[in-house]
Amino acid sequence: MSVAKSRGKWVLSAILLAAVAVVLALPQEAAAVPAFARQTGMACTACHFQHYPAINAFGRSFKMGGFTMKGAQSMVEAEALSIPVALNASLITKVRFQKTNGDSGEGTDFGNLQFPDEAALLIGGRAGEHVGFLLEFATFGEAAGSVNPDNTVDSEFSLFGSYKVHFNYAFNDFNVGAVLFSTDAGGAAYGFELLNTGAQRFQRVAEERSTTSAQQFVGLGAGSAEGIAFVASHRLGFANFSLWTPDHGNVDINKPAYYLRAAATPTVLGWDLGFGFQYFGGTASRSDASGGDVEPEGWALDAQAQGTVIGRPLGVYAAYAKAEPSATNIFNASAAGNAKDRDAWSILAEFGVIPNKWTVFAGYLKGDRGGTAVRTEDNAITVGTTVMLAQNVEIQLSNVSFDGNRFDPKPASGGDNRTTLMLFAGF
Repeated sequence: MSVAKSRGKWVLSAILLAAVAVVLALPQEAAAVPAFARQTGMACTACHFQHYPAINAFGRSFKMGGFTMKGAQSMVEAEALSIPVALNASLITKVRFQKTNGDSGEGTDFGNLQFPDEAALLIGGRAGEHVGFLLEFATFGEAAGSVNPDNTVDSEFSLFGSYKVHFNYAFNDFNVGAVLFSTDAGGAAYGFELLNTGAQRFQRVAEERSTTSAQQFVGLGAGSAEGIAFVASHRLGFANFSLWTPDHGNVDINKPAYYLRAAATPTVLGWDLGFGFQYFGGTASRSDASGGDVEPEGWALDAQAQGTVIGRPLGVYAAYAKAEPSATNIFNASAAGNAKDRDAWSILAEFGVIPNKWTVFAGYLKGDRGGTAVRTEDNAITVGTTVMLAQNVEIQLSNVSFDGNRFDPKPASGGDNRTTLMLFAGF
C-alpha cells in the first residue's frame, strides 16, 4: 500500500471517530421501533440487547407469546375478539455503502451505494388472545415469480417478503403452539427462533452475516422457506419441529422436509446463556416444474452469553455448522464422489462502550465452502462498531479481511477486504 493511500485511510478513520464522538455527545431520545413498541408501550431496549435486531431474555418472552403481549395501547375487545385499536406498522430501511479492494473497477470494487439495500413495511402484533402475526411487505426490488419473454408472469407472485401467523397457548410458565410461515430469505428457522447466533438470518448481531455466523456461511439459516412450525417454549429453553419446503409462494409439493431445533436458555451468575442445536433432514418432494425433489441436510451447534463486564454489556456468540455434499442437498449440492463437506465455526463478541449507545465488536470465522473446487478455504476477521442515534436508528461500520487458499492469490473481483457503512432504521 502506498504512503498516500495509508495516510488517506488514517484520515478517514479519524473523521469517523470524530463523528462518533459528536453523535454520542448529542442528547438521546428514547425512541422505539414502532410496530411492537406501539402495541406494548415499551422502549426498544426492553426487548433488545445493546441494539436491534439482537434480543434479550424479555425479547424472547415476547416472541414466545406470539407477539400478543398487551401494553398501554387501547384495545377493541369482545367475545372471541381482542385486537389493538390501530394496525401497528414500521417502515424498516437499510442504506449501505460498500467498498472492496478488488481490481475490477466496477461494483463494490469501485464503491457501491445501495439506496436502499433493503426496504420493507413491517405490520404485526396481536391478532387475538392466542394469535399473533408478522408481515414483511416488500417496498423495493422485484417480486418473486417467473417472467416469460413476452413479459407475462408464468405463475402467481407475492410482495409478501416474509409472513408468519403464530397460534400460541400458555399453560403456567409454558407456551405451546404452531406457526404458519413463508419467507423469501429467512430459511426454515424463520418460523420460530430465539437466539442471536445467526441460526435465522434476521436474528443476528452484525450486518456481515456470512463472516460472523457459521450457520449463515453454510446456508442453513437463510433462503426461501415455507411450512409449519410446532413449537414449545419456557424461560429455560425452547423447541421447534418444522415441516417445510425451500420455496416461497405457490409450489407443487406432496411431502415436506423437516427441521428440528432445541435450545436451553438458563441464567447463571447473572449471565443470560443459550446452548442449542439445529438439524435439517428428510426430503421435500416437489414436482419437476417446482424444481424436483430436494434433500436439505445439515446440522449446527451454537451458544451465546449476554451479561456485563465492568458495568458494561457484553455479548458473545459462537457456532459450528456443517452440510455434507449430495446432488440434492441445497446447502452443498455436488454429485461428485470427491466433494468436500461445507462447514464453518465462528465466534463474535460485542462490547458496549457506552451502554445502548456505542458498541464495538470483533469476530472470526473459519470456513470451507465444500464441493469439488481446489481452493475452498474461506476465513474472515470482522471488526466493527455500532452507534445508536436513537433506539430505532443505528449506524454500523465494519471491515472484513479474508484469507485462506480461496484468496491466494487475491481475486481480481472483490479482492480480500470489504468495508461496509450502513444506516439501519425503523420508523
